[in-house]
Amino acid sequence: MQSKAKSVEDYLSDLDDTRREAISTVRDIVLDNLPDGYEEMMLFGMITYAVPLSIFPDTYNKQPLMYAALASQKRHMALYLTNVYGDGSLEEWFRERYKATGKRLDMGKSCVRFRKLDDLPLDLVGETIAMTPIDEFLEIYKASRTGTKRG
Repeated sequence: MQSKAKSVEDYLSDLDDTRREAISTVRDIVLDNLPDGYEEMMLFGMITYAVPLSIFPDTYNKQPLMYAALASQKRHMALYLTNVYGDGSLEEWFRERYKATGKRLDMGKSCVRFRKLDDLPLDLVGETIAMTPIDEFLEIYKASRTGTKRG
């Protein structure tokens, strides 16, 4: 369910009260822990935290490079963590830490799905967001593009 909202405020105002509260709370955690350089924007119909094109214009799709995102989907909400997806050891760490919270992890390739705010360990979200400075994220991205057709 992709939003057509042009601003984060519009995106949030389009949500029902329960979803707005949950997404807003996770958004606050992300913003409080987001390393310098990333910017909040609407991208791909989601609240996105990305490397702006002014810092790194050489992306495969000519869009800002997504670091994290928040979305309200039809049956769940999702937190996209591309730093976890792009780093096998960080993904393993994340899965272990999540399990240790006692909460059930519902994870796709790069998204953590949750139906209610209590399903998400907010301390772990903040810690994970804070883990990857922009320079390190760009190095991971560049290494992942090596050997591709567009590399």
